[in-house]
Amino acid sequence: MDKKTIKDIDVYNKKVLLRVDFNVPVKDGVITDDNRIKEELPTIKYLLDNGASVICMSHLGRPEGEVNLKYTLKPTAVRLGEYLGKEVKFAEDCIGKDAVKLAKELQPGEVLMLENLRFYAQEEENDEAFCKKLAKLADVYVNDAFGTAHRKHASTYGVAKLLPNAVGFLIQKELEMIEDTINQPKRPLVGILGGAKVSDKIKIVESLLNKVDTLIVGGAMAYTFLAAQNYSMGKSLVETEMVPEAERLIKLAEEKNVQLLLPVDHMVTDKFEDGTVIKATKCPNIPTDMMGMDIGKQTIKNYKKAIKQAKSVVWNGPMGVFENKNFENGTKSVAKAMAKTKAVTIVGGGDSAAAVIKFGFAKKMTHVSTGGGASLKLFEGKVLPAVDVIANK
Repeated sequence: MDKKTIKDIDVYNKKVLLRVDFNVPVKDGVITDDNRIKEELPTIKYLLDNGASVICMSHLGRPEGEVNLKYTLKPTAVRLGEYLGKEVKFAEDCIGKDAVKLAKELQPGEVLMLENLRFYAQEEENDEAFCKKLAKLADVYVNDAFGTAHRKHASTYGVAKLLPNAVGFLIQKELEMIEDTINQPKRPLVGILGGAKVSDKIKIVESLLNKVDTLIVGGAMAYTFLAAQNYSMGKSLVETEMVPEAERLIKLAEEKNVQLLLPVDHMVTDKFEDGTVIKATKCPNIPTDMMGMDIGKQTIKNYKKAIKQAKSVVWNGPMGVFENKNFENGTKSVAKAMAKTKAVTIVGGGDSAAAVIKFGFAKKMTHVSTGGGASLKLFEGKVLPAVDVIANK
């Protein structure tokens, strides 16, 4: 990786403005999953151990540019303090008088948490004046928020242009893991894509077809591919306008000599929300009064076989409606097969990460990404704006 990391810059006696991703689930003021805070500890501890004072900033939820204390970051400051074993000061604002005063008084070894950046519409607008106010709080800027690295926001992009900068350990790990696996893989490389829509994933399908040996497709997006092969999909989610694109991608797979694996059977139901009939089909066709909800038994066998033969596996998107116990088997089986293999296994954030955590396989993966949108961009071979803006070594 050619970008500067915190080990390449001098932070002694400096105030470091650290962009973290503390967008954690909070219910009634209580954090229900603090994994993102724990992931950030190595970077914060390194900065403190090397004589810096740390000013953390993050967004939480979607307060739509207005102050809404339902989305306050105060609970994250308390939780971070518990993990660090020291008080984390909290500013009631991110650029106001309170933030300026507390930042000015901050001593080496101390930590300050700013209030939610998205209480200001200027954050998502990458507003120049807002960037300058953030930059004035510190001497150095460090970005370690991989989950927002694909966005050109004030705190992820604009402010980086105003201060000496680097990435933290979390972004460094994400970049090295994902980019190395996709660009210099141990072969065979198997890509697994799921989720609802082909339209969301066209670019990534195309990009992976240029890199993988086998591409596995599951989830509702598979129904559009099957429709392109003239199978009947019943009431399943098919993006009719995307059928020509799916046909083109099937041809591209043939041209590139990539094995494209699609479902050969399904688990189906009569209604999405509270289906009373749950059936297994014996073929790729889905009955006219039914809709596909998960991949079937034979498909699972086919997908497991491909995973077993792989040396590297990258996965983004569930195989079915895994939140429903009746339709979790496809996603669970893929996660289990990846957990069992000795191959390098990368799970690209979002629903796939939620699934491997839910089914207890996360620790068996080589890497579970902390950012869905950002990891998708890397799978596509794209440059992340918030990384691009960081100085090279």
